Amino acid sequence: MYNPAERLEVEDMAPPEPALQPIRAAQHRRQLHPFFFRMGSVTLCITSVLLMGLMAVLYLSQVGQAVAANQKLQEIHSKQAELQRQNQDLVDTIAQEQSPAYIAEQAKKQGLIAADPQALQIIIVQHVEPIPNQNQTQPNKP
Repeated sequence: MYNPAERLEVEDMAPPEPALQPIRAAQHRRQLHPFFFRMGSVTLCITSVLLMGLMAVLYLSQVGQAVAANQKLQEIHSKQAELQRQNQDLVDTIAQEQSPAYIAEQAKKQGLIAADPQALQIIIVQHVEPIPNQNQTQPNKP
């Protein structure tokens, strides 16, 4: 780096001879060169190795994060497949338990018997509205 005092000295001097002007220009350019151009080969090699090490650490960090995200994604996919299997099993169980044959079998296990349509007695209760079916709509009352 150049010293500001040296720069002031250069500006305060009388204009140099024409033959010395290229030399002064070269010296001025040398003062403006960045620090790493003046580094020795050992220092430059050490700096390069440190930078490559830093880049390797950053790369390995990114790879580690990608692997962790991939493992989490695989776990989520396996959990989703397991839940889909459980859901399908439950749907099958519900379909089986809603079938008329299963209901009749369970009723017989509990000691219930089918009613004889000839022996049924129907009781009509006055002033009671019938329960509407799901398909029927209730009439609007004014």
